[in-house]
Amino acid sequence: MALRKYFCTFPQELIKEPIISHILNAQFGVIPNIRAASITEHVALVAVEIEGAPEKIDQSVTYLRERGVTVEPIGEDDARNS
Repeated sequence: MALRKYFCTFPQELIKEPIISHILNAQFGVIPNIRAASITEHVALVAVEIEGAPEKIDQSVTYLRERGVTVEPIGEDDARNS
């Protein structure tokens, strides 16, 4: 199991969707843990840890980016987690 940390910026049209809290676990089998968030009517900024098999975490990040979420790795392993 791996644990990676990301900073995600959600556009307005995705704010009400349970992408992190439900879809990442249901579709990819990873465990998301929201560590901090700031949500307004127009944008959501979320710091999240994602735990799981490295390939499943990568698939989760790819899914988020394909949906229009800006995903930036945070922490000591930034280059490896991008």
